[in-house]
Amino acid sequence: MARPVAAIVSFRLGGSDGVAVEAVKWAGALETLGFDIETVAGEGPVDQVVPGLAIGAPQAPTPVEVRAALEDADLVVVENLCSLPLNEGASAVVAEVIRGRRAVLHHHDLPWQRARYAGHPPPPDDPAWTHVTVNERSRRELAQVGIAATVVRNAFDVDAPGGERDGTRAALGLGIDQRLVLQPTRAIPRKNVAGGIALAEALDATFWLLGPAEDGYGPELDRLLARARTPCVTSGADPDMRGRVVDAYAACDVVVLPSTWEGFGNPAIESAVYRRPLAIGPYPVAAELAAFGFRWFAHDDPKAVAAFLDAPEQSLLEHNHRVAREHFSLRDLPGRIASVFESARWDFG
Repeated sequence: MARPVAAIVSFRLGGSDGVAVEAVKWAGALETLGFDIETVAGEGPVDQVVPGLAIGAPQAPTPVEVRAALEDADLVVVENLCSLPLNEGASAVVAEVIRGRRAVLHHHDLPWQRARYAGHPPPPDDPAWTHVTVNERSRRELAQVGIAATVVRNAFDVDAPGGERDGTRAALGLGIDQRLVLQPTRAIPRKNVAGGIALAEALDATFWLLGPAEDGYGPELDRLLARARTPCVTSGADPDMRGRVVDAYAACDVVVLPSTWEGFGNPAIESAVYRRPLAIGPYPVAAELAAFGFRWFAHDDPKAVAAFLDAPEQSLLEHNHRVAREHFSLRDLPGRIASVFESARWDFG
């Protein structure tokens, strides 16, 4: 008997942003559940490119184009495309095409959670669909506008092997005793790169920004780096360097996530997976994650971070790893998705 097909649809896929990273994990979990996967996006290394779906597309795709891309799908998973109004025409067309079909709207962010989209209407809804959020805050906020959702938090390979520390540090030109602060994010306003640089300055450490500047943030990033009072490394447009995330975690001494907003904030859990201390900003969902029992430092408390680096406590790192294993393991993702299907009374057999 033919396997059911799940189509994963987004503005872009295959990149290093959180939505694309989690889409890959969902694809793997759906394969475990017996699905064949088709990927559809406006850009990226996908099975079907529909240019009008891209964030910067000058024209939305036609319903005919989207319907053709999804015609073989028994399930459609919409990754943030109907969540944020980054291409409203594309969102409207996708919603139109999938009405009445089994679909998961996977929400990583919601429009009112970004200042520039305040006042924008909530995501579309349909009786045939089910909504999934990556945090409890978003689930509650959707409930307030009449949309029921289930929380399936991002998941991680908690047994991932460590990366290459010495070679990576040597490639960065670091001395044996030079401290390295890693900010494994892109450079956009809400990532608060200035906060990451400030921590590195206070620790007399080198600062490494792993991701590229986006959304026109390049000039501001250049200004921040020019004013920095500590050595700074940026991976920028080098996809090979950005791809060695495991090596970056291995090379660093502390991870900083100073963001003012994250729909989830994968580095919060990745730091635990790779047993690195984390200095985190007070973005709202961080408190929700911390409630699982993680032991983190505030990104604006360099004295506490320095004290730990001067006398590291392996027990703290092992504790955080255990919390990640218990609550955020990738092994559990297929079962969590299967529970969503069961609640929706979907049978793909």
